[in-house]
Formats: sequence, structure tokens, C-alpha cells
Amino acid sequence: MALHLSHVVLAPFYATQILTGAKSFRINPVLGSVRLNRRGLHVWRVRLAAAMTARRRAALAPLVTEEDRRQLAAQGYIEVRDFLAPDHFADLVREVTSLPLPAKQFREGNAVTRRVPLTLATLRGLPACRRLLAMPAFQGRLRYVASFDAEPEVYIQTIFSRLDGPADPQGDLHMDTFHPTMKAWLFLHDVPADEGPFTYVRGSATRSRRRLAWERRRSIDACDPAAGGGGAFRIRPDELPRLGLAEPVRFAVPGNTLVVGDTCGFHARGAAARPSLRVEIYAASRRNPFLPFVGLDPWALPGLRGRKFALFWGLLALAERLGLGRSQWRPAGRVRAGDPVREEAR
Repeated sequence: MALHLSHVVLAPFYATQILTGAKSFRINPVLGSVRLNRRGLHVWRVRLAAAMTARRRAALAPLVTEEDRRQLAAQGYIEVRDFLAPDHFADLVREVTSLPLPAKQFREGNAVTRRVPLTLATLRGLPACRRLLAMPAFQGRLRYVASFDAEPEVYIQTIFSRLDGPADPQGDLHMDTFHPTMKAWLFLHDVPADEGPFTYVRGSATRSRRRLAWERRRSIDACDPAAGGGGAFRIRPDELPRLGLAEPVRFAVPGNTLVVGDTCGFHARGAAARPSLRVEIYAASRRNPFLPFVGLDPWALPGLRGRKFALFWGLLALAERLGLGRSQWRPAGRVRAGDPVREEAR
């Protein structure tokens, strides 16, 4: 009864989340309504978000080349090999792998993700990273795929695969959320095919009739509390042909390859045949998909610009001290990219 009353009291709040990036079918009883999703609520959100994204990308089209736009439309990602000039790339690799920097990490199954946020303080000692972040060819592609002229989050990232533990859940093909969003990887070393390469199902970011029908079925299934209620739907490889999709592309690519993907398309971390690591510059951007404008980024305001990471990590630490939960991100100490995994600090 108490739970039911809370739903009634919070109904206006839950309803307003329809026009946000909220994706939990479990937390929000409106988004998780079987009746509404059978009537097409989830599919309506998917189609409207895709249409708004297309409008914003059209406004940002001058930031990228015609080839970039063609790749994204056809594939769901932009791939650029030999992205940086050789001297700049060599400086970037040397800088990232030689300087110990404060990092955080979290474990998923048998994989560990370690990140160093490129904050104002960190960037003071990283001139090659500063040059990368200032490049229109880098920022333009990130912002075009994200469909927002807003500061992306950028990190030095190391992925450790095939450690001890259960299977890595990121190895299952999945979509990050119901709407277009951006993730990017500039690989700093060659990525072998059997060492956990990023994989992506080409064309899966396009909302075809088959894809929309699949999403409708999944949205109804997700309303069942036993299903977990997550909005990052997973798909089995044997389902892909029914949606007119081919096998995933494995990005076994040379170092200095940039991939910028729309991660509402199906993607996963490839299987690793042995313990391995991958070092990259990683970027991400996700805003409310229903916003009609490309700008108005609050993190670009004076006093906030460049401070998003520090505030985010600070809030996580404060919440933990107040007993409001334990962050999955644990301190990893000062490390160089590629240094072995340390025991997480307590």
C-alpha cells in the first residue's frame, strides 16, 4: 500500500521523465507500464528522440566532413585511421604511458576499467592531450555524433580483460540506452583480434521497422519485475538476422585509429583469448535526447568549465562518507596507463 501511494504522489514526476533520458522500467512505473508500452510509449520515445537527434545533427553538420556523415548514417560509427600526425601520436603515447596520474577503477566480472579524467589540473602536465582536445577534427566528430555542441567527458582509459572472476557482462551485445548517444575511442596501441577488441553491429543505430518492433517487444518484457527493468537492452547474436543485421564488426585496428560510435547501436567488448589490456583515449557524451537545441551547455559557463570531473568524483565521495551508498568507482592510486591492476583502495 505504501509503495502504491508513493507512486500516486510521485506520478507527475514520473510522467515528466517521459521527456528525459530516463530509461529504468523498474524505478519509474510510468515508463515500466505494460499497458502504456503495449500502446507504444517506448517506441514513441525512441522515434521522437531519433527525430530530434537528426535535427540537431543537421545543425552541426559543418563540424564534420561529408564522408563522416556518410559513415555515421550507414554504419552507426565514424572510423578514422592514422588520425593524428605521427609526431603528435608518438608524443601522446609517451605522455600517457610515462606519467603517473590519479585514477579510479571498477570491476565488471573478469574485467577492470581504469580511468584518469582529463581535468584542468591533469591537463597542465599533458601538452599532447591538450593539443588533442583542442583539435576541431576531434571535437567536431564527438559533438556531431552526440548531436550536441557540448563538452564531452574525456579520459585516459585502460581496459584489463580476462582476469579472475565471472564473465564480463560487457561481452554481451547491448545498446546503452533508447536514444542516440556518443562514445569514442582513440586506440593508443594496435588492437589484436583476440584481445578484447570493441565490436559493433554495423547499421544497428538505424531505427528500422524491424528494430522498432523488436524494441516494442523488449519494452513490454522489461516491465516484468523479474526481467530486471533495465533500459540497456541486450540482443543475442542469433537475433540479428531477423532485424536485417550482419555479424558484429571487430575493431582489430592499428594504433592511432579513432572510432566515434552511436551506442544506441548494438555493441560489446570482444572476447579475449588471454589476459590482456587496451589503452585508449575514451570520450562520452549523453544529454537529454529531447532538447531542441544543440548548445546551452551548463558546463561551459564560467566557474564550471573544466570542473565537471572534480565535482562528479567529489559528490560520489561525499555520498559514500554520508552512508548513501558505495560508488563502484574505487581509487586506484597514481598509475601510468597500462600499469598492472592494483588492489582497490578502501
